[in-house]
Amino acid sequence: MALPLALVAAPQENGLRNPADFASIADRNQRSAAIFTEMGKVLTHPRCVNCHPRTDRPLQDDRGEPHMPAVVRGNAAGTGAPGLECATCHGPANVAFESGVGSVPGHPLWHLAPIEMAWEGKSLRQICEQLKDRRRNGNKTLAELHEHNAHDSLVGWGWNPGEGRTPAPGTQAEFGALTKAWIDTGAHCPA
Repeated sequence: MALPLALVAAPQENGLRNPADFASIADRNQRSAAIFTEMGKVLTHPRCVNCHPRTDRPLQDDRGEPHMPAVVRGNAAGTGAPGLECATCHGPANVAFESGVGSVPGHPLWHLAPIEMAWEGKSLRQICEQLKDRRRNGNKTLAELHEHNAHDSLVGWGWNPGEGRTPAPGTQAEFGALTKAWIDTGAHCPA
């Protein structure tokens, strides 16, 4: 019989549970869904959702407010509209404000996720099903999805977001380990 999630080891502050913490859940499908629920702490965090909006306008800040100035996805690559591409403000690295309060986020590949990869307003089950659907995940296999979550530097930005932003829970390595454990247990989705 599976243990209630409350009985599974708690993560360290602002951390993520280790895949081994779910070993006590005997039913493989339930264990897989519980692991994905832990992954959901990252997937539904503002660092991820802000760049996976349901509209063509990115979100910003920890409150997920519409981006100011008003900008749009612009093109299929999600790099902005002609004349106001993301790189106009978002350079190759985070830039702290001179006041020391806040920063402009940056990364060499700054862009919005394609609209078919929107997570804003979706349930964990919907996000899970979307991640497994190659038509809605950038045509990634589960192995490629693991690689993306574990090693992609733009995904990794979520744990190094610059002054004034809360990082995603845990670390990219922990998120990658959870992704692999979810796949290895059958990639089942929460109810």
